[in-house]
Amino acid sequence: MLGRRGLSFGHLLLATGLGVAGGIYIYQPIFQEYSKNIKSQKEKGEKIRKNRKKDT
Repeated sequence: MLGRRGLSFGHLLLATGLGVAGGIYIYQPIFQEYSKNIKSQKEKGEKIRKNRKKDT
């Protein structure tokens, strides 16, 4: 398919790069929200552990 009638290697690289960049652009807010949720869960876990240490 990379012959005379298909896509050249440069076009294939360009299409791949645009696809990756578009995917990152579209899904970036979801990744940011996920990382914020993970950070807040870790902070809540640390607070709970500190409170348990104080009780014992």
